[in-house]
Amino acid sequence: MDCAVVPLNENKEYLLVQTVDFFYPMVNDPELLGRIAIANVLSDVFAVGVTEFDAVEMIVSSSTSFSEKERNLVISQIMKGFENSLKANGYHKTPLRIKQLKINPWCIVGGIATSVCRKGEIILPSNGRPGDVLVLTKPLGGQMAMDAHLWQLNQTDKYKTLLSEFGDDDIRESFGIAVKSMTYLNKNAALLMHKFEAHCATDITGFGLLGHAINLAKFQKEKLLFKIDSLPIIKNVLKFSSLIGQIAKIRSGRSVETSGGLLICLPFHAADEFCREFSVLTKGEQKVFKVGRVQAAIESDAVLSDNVEFIEVSL
Repeated sequence: MDCAVVPLNENKEYLLVQTVDFFYPMVNDPELLGRIAIANVLSDVFAVGVTEFDAVEMIVSSSTSFSEKERNLVISQIMKGFENSLKANGYHKTPLRIKQLKINPWCIVGGIATSVCRKGEIILPSNGRPGDVLVLTKPLGGQMAMDAHLWQLNQTDKYKTLLSEFGDDDIRESFGIAVKSMTYLNKNAALLMHKFEAHCATDITGFGLLGHAINLAKFQKEKLLFKIDSLPIIKNVLKFSSLIGQIAKIRSGRSVETSGGLLICLPFHAADEFCREFSVLTKGEQKVFKVGRVQAAIESDAVLSDNVEFIEVSL
């Protein structure tokens, strides 16, 4: 699923949990890029309920178009973003180092997160049950909000299309919501997964909400249908997508996400309390959503309901 979970040969009570993840930059600010990248990398491990890390390594590919001075500045700022996020989230003692630095036509940013933990510290992604509630810990549409901001900065034709119904402040507002969401670590959600006995989870990235829900459903021990009945989407993004002719993916739950939320299967009786406590832990600055339910099925799958609700989200 989201990360490798490997028993250690010398002590079967301990497991190595590790993930490697990277992506192309979607913002011009390298420090901000670093904070988004570390949130994206750690999220794979948070998806199995693990919240402590023995090592974090940064992988960066710097563009061949950069001078040496530019390269050194950009890399140092990306690393600063990694460090700032780790410190702000209680990982002061977690070792951070550059694993690889390559020169490449394209910038690529990501990393490796490693944890050694006991079996009881892991929530395996395979124990969903009929009656579970599907909870999502971040809104969708971050990639489109980021794209709209880049179009705005570069004064592209797509930006001019957005101006037919939106102002510059609207585009900046959506971008700000996306930044706030994408730089937020899924750590609190992972902690609450243990408290409220979550049955499984996955993080939402490149396959979109529906794609990852399908993968998670097919990984279950039981035959289950994950039925999604609401899509929480960053403010303005649904209309942005419509104006530029890219509405199909976001309406179908397949919009590409970077540093998305966790999709969590929770027992029915625990879902509301999970959401309330999440709001308390994040001081209301982040939002969590009940987006669907789990049913018994003949074959495992995930689908959108016929009357899916679109929820516009501000943070």
